[in-house]
Amino acid sequence: SVGVRSLASIPSLPSAVADFVKGAADECKPANVHVVTGTPEETANILACLERDGMVKKLPKYQNCWLARTDPKDVARVESKTVIVTKNQRDTIPIPAAGGKSQLGNWMSESDWQRARQERFPGCMAGRTMYVIPFSMGPVGSTLSKYGVQVTDSPYVVASMGIMTRMGSPVLQKLSEGEEFVRCQHSVGQPFPLKAPLVNSWPCNPEKVLISHLPDTRQILSFGSGYGGNSLLGKKCFALRIASRIAKDEGWLAEHMLILGITNPQGVKRYVAAAFPSACGKTNLAMMKPSLPGWKVECVGDDIAWMKFDSQGKLRAINPENGFFGVAPGTSDKTNPYAMATISKNTVFTNVGETSDGGVWWEGLDPPGAGVTLTDWHGKTWKPGSSTPCAHPNSRFCAPAAQCPIIDPHWESEEGVPIDAIIFGGRRPEGVPLVYESFNWQHGVFVGAAMRSEATAAAEHKGKVIMHDPFAMRPFFGYNFGDYLAHWLSMQKRKAPTHLPRIFHVNWFRKDPSSGAFLWPGFGENSRVLEWIFKRCGREREDEAAKKSIIGWVPEDGAINTKGLSGSVNMGALFDVPKPFWQKEVKELRAYFTQQVGADLPAQVEAELKALEDRVHK
Repeated sequence: SVGVRSLASIPSLPSAVADFVKGAADECKPANVHVVTGTPEETANILACLERDGMVKKLPKYQNCWLARTDPKDVARVESKTVIVTKNQRDTIPIPAAGGKSQLGNWMSESDWQRARQERFPGCMAGRTMYVIPFSMGPVGSTLSKYGVQVTDSPYVVASMGIMTRMGSPVLQKLSEGEEFVRCQHSVGQPFPLKAPLVNSWPCNPEKVLISHLPDTRQILSFGSGYGGNSLLGKKCFALRIASRIAKDEGWLAEHMLILGITNPQGVKRYVAAAFPSACGKTNLAMMKPSLPGWKVECVGDDIAWMKFDSQGKLRAINPENGFFGVAPGTSDKTNPYAMATISKNTVFTNVGETSDGGVWWEGLDPPGAGVTLTDWHGKTWKPGSSTPCAHPNSRFCAPAAQCPIIDPHWESEEGVPIDAIIFGGRRPEGVPLVYESFNWQHGVFVGAAMRSEATAAAEHKGKVIMHDPFAMRPFFGYNFGDYLAHWLSMQKRKAPTHLPRIFHVNWFRKDPSSGAFLWPGFGENSRVLEWIFKRCGREREDEAAKKSIIGWVPEDGAINTKGLSGSVNMGALFDVPKPFWQKEVKELRAYFTQQVGADLPAQVEAELKALEDRVHK
């Protein structure tokens, strides 16, 4: 392995880090230990090792880009094997009604977890190098940032964490000053000697996958998967599940949200945070090229926001990540030109198709040029019209955020950017208008709690079922959802109402019931919706550019700028709020809150549900 240090050199680490690393090494029994420094030379060595082992191949068409193909059994987050371990079940999830199963997280008892750990981790790194990755979520030194140390036996994880986090020696320096850190332990679960040959040279142990979180002790232990969401522990595991619990304890918010800056033609700028479920267009919105002349969007982050009120009472947000781990299929020069520019160098691609001229390909890109042939994500020859996709639907690019051509100048600001609006949204083919604004903060929390969306490829669910995904956090809550709602509601007590961001809901995905075609063109045209949101944030009258509906404030006729909109758009159909649909919706919400949240539902959310029931039946 590269630049290996023996266990004897670990005392040079800060004592708390050394204790953690020694404990992990004693349990996992690696052949070597390598403390990651994060230098370019080290990164090149890691990639060379990956290439030698057949885990990645170089893509000669681009500068420093790599392709990994995983075992087909290790391609997505595994929600059913993702658990939170606490003493009391109710600390993790509300107790579902009548013995049902909670959809809001998986709790595991401490005794079951200890047993599961014993069945997995002892000796799991035999014959492998254990890499020690000190990393920062957020800019090193920011008061909004948090630190972690991940041990892993996967060099693919090291290469990816080097993109997704600030990693290496500068973080060790902070830890030597006594900073707290989250302890992250990861193994692919394939000790040497191997019991069976690997598929695609990709080590994993799908039968024994377990991604466990211990919020009380700020620990994450992940076993059996090399896939990003399960193995890059700074991402969903730390930045959402553990951080949401830290945020509850410390009075801030850790959310599954993009952050963007939008500037109008007069040069006035506002920042917006937006929560959409995975694969609903967060990255596309965060890097939007507005179709409206004179408007500018800049990207702070595309997936996670940590938000805290400052001393003036303004909600400020950072993107705790350092890179983009985006879904590749559907990304193109038409849908997201800035993402395409971002991933043109220094990028690791996973499970996308490969072109014979040394490039990558996926569904949504133009067909490759004449004479160029395609290889699918299984490594087999692929032709257009094949019954299976060339790229896996959840195939990914992992690219440095700094490469984004429209990265916001303040994206690494230590104090964070000021948030004026929070947007919730999902894929709703019917009944839900293009955009509406909540009546107030409390109603906005209810709107977030009531989010539903068509299921996506980012998790292992199948089919076009409309799933509840409150706050786009359903797979990522680190503690009881009822307590999470109470925490959000408490924000209005913490700060003067004038400083609270306004809350909106958008739906780019409404369809024409007769043709099944999308009613709204989306992508750059979504700037027209952002323009209305921008106006509403600076409004002087409650009904400015808006009219009241049963679900919230919707744009008044003509308030959405349609000048230059290509094709005819049926605005009436886009903004229709049909009572029969909402009567069914509110009945479904009532059943969901009763079954899933029960006694833990805050009274204010119950009051909002009752108020909506009254409005839809008037």
